[in-house]
Amino acid sequence: MTRFQLAARLLALVGLALVPPFLSVAQAAPAQVTPVQNPSAPNPFPEDPVRGAVEQFLLRQAVGLPGKVSVQVIPPSGGRAPDCVSPDPFLPAGSAPWGRVNVGVRCGGDRPWTRYIQARVSVLTDYYVAARAMAPGEPIDPADLELRQGDLAALPRAVVTDPSQVMGAVAANRIAAGSPMRTDLMRKAISVRSGQTVTVAVEGDAFQLTSEGKVLADAATGTSVQVRLRSGQVVNGIVRSADTVVLQQ
Repeated sequence: MTRFQLAARLLALVGLALVPPFLSVAQAAPAQVTPVQNPSAPNPFPEDPVRGAVEQFLLRQAVGLPGKVSVQVIPPSGGRAPDCVSPDPFLPAGSAPWGRVNVGVRCGGDRPWTRYIQARVSVLTDYYVAARAMAPGEPIDPADLELRQGDLAALPRAVVTDPSQVMGAVAANRIAAGSPMRTDLMRKAISVRSGQTVTVAVEGDAFQLTSEGKVLADAATGTSVQVRLRSGQVVNGIVRSADTVVLQQ
């Protein structure tokens, strides 16, 4: 028995095969197999014109929201829905365009019908929390805010996303340190008080007339207030500052 035959017999006992010396390594190596998808297999994510229409509609609705927007349309359960001709998405009345939304889709054709699609709109945004505890009536300015980042859908509807929203405001309620700042927890600071004498201005394109009057109620800058003039006439104006009211044209 030759040395080659002996080696072949030993390898056969352990389930291996000896590559004959006249075969190259390339010939002996197994072939690389690339899996090919079965063209007859169903696509788990079929192209759905309704899904695309809903995504584009929600992205348009989100224009102007303060943050980075992403949309996820949830495929309907219970199998494929009937074809929807000329899909026209809409939001039911009172629905916000972020968070979990239920989008209505009007389908055209000979027999128009409506279907509903669920989606989630995430808005990654900057928002602000109270840097300190505040008591009712305390003035608030941007130095009292701390920046945070989160999903708008998980935040209160009235959360502050721009420091300018607190300018000239005071706390309307007690605000705990670290809690999200909300516009409904604030009010504009009172600029004029009931009975206060103010300058009443009438402005035109090329003129300004002034008089004096007494304010009939407390009011903040930018809000409407009634003023009694010296003649006794009561007029409506907008508070411009702590001592000036501009008559409404």
